[in-house]
Parts: sequence; C-alpha cells; structure tokens
Amino acid sequence: MSDKHTSICVIGGAGFIGTYVTRLLDQLGRSVTVLGRHDRSRVAVPNGVRYLAGDYGDPAALQSALRGNDAVVDLAYSTVPQTSFDDPVFDIVSNLPPSVRLLQEAARAGIRKVVMASSGGTVYGIATLLPIGEDHPTNPISPYGITKLTIEKYAGMFGLTSGLPIVIVRPGNAYGEGQRAFSGQGFVATAIHSVIHGMAVPVYGPFGTIRDYVHVSDIARGIVAALDHGQAGEIYNIGSGEGSSNLDVLALIEPLAKSSGYDVRTTTLPARTFDVPANVLDSRKLTAVSGWLPAIELAEGIGRAWRFAQDTGDR
Repeated sequence: MSDKHTSICVIGGAGFIGTYVTRLLDQLGRSVTVLGRHDRSRVAVPNGVRYLAGDYGDPAALQSALRGNDAVVDLAYSTVPQTSFDDPVFDIVSNLPPSVRLLQEAARAGIRKVVMASSGGTVYGIATLLPIGEDHPTNPISPYGITKLTIEKYAGMFGLTSGLPIVIVRPGNAYGEGQRAFSGQGFVATAIHSVIHGMAVPVYGPFGTIRDYVHVSDIARGIVAALDHGQAGEIYNIGSGEGSSNLDVLALIEPLAKSSGYDVRTTTLPARTFDVPANVLDSRKLTAVSGWLPAIELAEGIGRAWRFAQDTGDR
C-alpha cells in the first residue's frame, strides 16, 4: 500500500547518503526540508530544498525543521564503528539522546511517518546464516551496533506508547560517488583514494571482511521505498544479497587503476575485534512490499566511483 508523503524533513540530509535521498525526493517533486550541521554554503543540496543549519539535538532547531512536514527521514549519526570502539561513551551520548528527542518531538508534532536508518552491517553481529533476514538474532559486537539497536528499541517503544508510525531500515555497506575516504566507514572510497595517491590499501586480516556493498543511489531508493510503502512498526534490510571481500573489491579496482597508470598495493593489518567476518543482507521483505531492487552492480558502481574520483581530483 503506497503512502507518498509530500512534505519530508530529512535529518542529516546533507551527508553522504542524505545527499542522495534529498536529491531523489526533490526529483520526485516532494517538498523537502533538510536539517544539517553545516552552513548551506558548505553542503550540496538542490536549490528548491529548504535547508536549516543546526544541531538536531537542539529542541528549537528540531521543532523548526519538523514544522510543516508530515514525514521524517532520520539519517543523522555522529560516529562510525571504528570511532565508537575508540570511545563507546561518546557514541552513546552523541547519538542516543538526540535520537530519543527526535522521537519525542515527532510524536508531539503529529508526524505521520518516521523512517529511521539503523545499520544492516552491525546490529546483527556475527551471522549464523547468510544472507541475513530481519528476523536474524541481533547480537552486535561494536558499540556502534549496540547504540543503533538501542535506538531501534526506543523507536518501537514510541510506536507502541504514542502511536508514532515508525519504519526502521537497515542498509548494507554504502559506497559510491562522494564518499569520504578514511572516515572509518567505506572500504571502496578508502581503496580508491589510496590507489590514486600511491598508498597501500589497508586490509584487516588475511582476506579482509565480506560485506554487502550497495551503491548509495540504490540505498537512497530503498529508503524512499520504505517511506512510501513500508509498514509502521516494521524493519527492512536494504542490501544486494551478494557478499564481496575486500580482495574482490580490489580485483574490480585493479583494471581501472592500471588503465590510468596506477598500481594497487595492499598492506595486511591485524583483524579488528569489532568487525564481523561476513555480512550479507536478505532484502526480499522490502522488495515484496515496494518492488525495490538494487539497480547497480558492484563492478558498475566501482567504475562510477573511480571515474568520479578521477574527474574531481579525488577531493
């Protein structure tokens, strides 16, 4: 059943995934308000999008952003798995209170639907079966995953106690044009940056990890599909159903690099305790409710990311 909201507030709509979600919603003719941390001059949002610079943990900024909207997409998050492991207390205090406040304010504002981005890569923990369905046990092994799962539980509580219609999405590993390298999240971007700058690509463990890489534009379409078709109280994976190791990714980058005169070198580092060995998502639930399917194969997506890095000087 489709429920196409026309006025959407995107929290974190100027981030990597958020930029693609904002652009897609704008292209679909929706009225979009973005709440982001930086001044508008520092972000790339379409001209027709209302942009507010502020901290979504600030009730006044949040109330202003929600005003006049009937739906919310929450993509804001202050940490990544690596930084959460370095400082788990900061991971909690910088992410959990603002997320709970958002739920409170959305309920008070009478928001008709909230889509919250969780993590398909961390909330499940070590997989007992691949691909991972939404009913797989959730035993995260990183502070990042634990906090994401806690936010999911708060969302469920608000859904029950206040009637706030909330949909949870659990995306796989996003990659694509515009992703920052060495952010602690995003092997593809880090690998491309390393190759272009003559650096060895860091691989943790003998073969690295196996991940479900999903082009950021497909993740954006999946989030909008969950907004338009997802049922309140439900959780939806956004993945390709295919796993690729770090070495598989490098094998796709290598011919692109060689054609441009670059070499691909690696450095093997010890495996990290907060990295699950393999994570591949089953997204049939989202497909069944919305028809969503990933459109960009990994080889094509890596080609796009490589050309973008070349064309922009890998900024």
